[in-house]
Amino acid sequence: MTQQSTSLLVGLLAGISAALLLVSAGSPSGISFFLFAAAALPVLIAGLGWSNLASGIAVVSAMAVLALTISVQSALVSAITTLAPAAWIAHLSNLARPAEEVGGPEGAVAWYPLSDIVLSICGVVCIGLFAVGLAMGYGPGFVSDLVDLFVTVLQEGNPTYQPTPEGIAEMKNFFLFALPAIQAAMWVLILFAGWYIASAIVRASGRAKRPKDDIPATLRMPRVGGLALAAGVIASFAPGGVGLIGWTLVGAFGIGFVAAGFAIVHERTRGKPARGLILFAAYATTILFTLPLGFFFFMGLFETARSTPGNGPLSGPGPGPGPGQNSNT
Repeated sequence: MTQQSTSLLVGLLAGISAALLLVSAGSPSGISFFLFAAAALPVLIAGLGWSNLASGIAVVSAMAVLALTISVQSALVSAITTLAPAAWIAHLSNLARPAEEVGGPEGAVAWYPLSDIVLSICGVVCIGLFAVGLAMGYGPGFVSDLVDLFVTVLQEGNPTYQPTPEGIAEMKNFFLFALPAIQAAMWVLILFAGWYIASAIVRASGRAKRPKDDIPATLRMPRVGGLALAAGVIASFAPGGVGLIGWTLVGAFGIGFVAAGFAIVHERTRGKPARGLILFAAYATTILFTLPLGFFFFMGLFETARSTPGNGPLSGPGPGPGPGQNSNT
């Protein structure tokens, strides 16, 4: 079987797997969220372990299955928010160039920087949510119906819960702007976690071209991420759709800086006797109280202002692909 035929077969199987995960996530259950989050994995594995062709076929075949089993709209939404971003991330991860072109040792290969991969994840999440929000007509009416449904569900579980009309109005106003930010932040984390898991699976299978990234040392947001975040903060004060776009930018790029902050803590505690306790306390307090997110956010923002890693991992010696070339094509 030729490489192209293998890529076609792998892409087809990956697309069907992704579609089945998304279809299963549509059935209410305790694991629906995890099934939905895992839908990017087959596409990522196909792209990282085989080729761009494989991930492209995975996206198309998954869309076809979703269109036939659910609806064309569901297929388009899944493609914009999950499938196409996964294929794009896999493509970027396989980009490499001779290391000497970026000041590295001769004969080695420099891979696309992790910092730029994370920046791209934030960007594609924003684009996807902008498109979906526009198509779904996200706005005060949409959020009002959603909050009314949420309150009804709470009242069914607890009949004594009777919020005042003022309280419901405040809740609707809060969720109108909070949902874009929360959803963007969560989706950035989901795609990054998917990339991390898929990379580990591909390395374990022996098909990985890209060496393992030193995430604590290289996960930093580029300065352009700070500009995008600043634009989001400014836009968030505007009314209407511009404000919603601003909050989406804040959520996506803000969580990127938070992730960079956690990476810095991982790096600076290396070799420390109390490293395990420090990391446990960092994650536990963040999960329980949320407030420490601000500390990690500013840590990531400050590190970006000082220096930004310019290169990805190195591998070699070897001739390596040419500038911007995808090593899996």
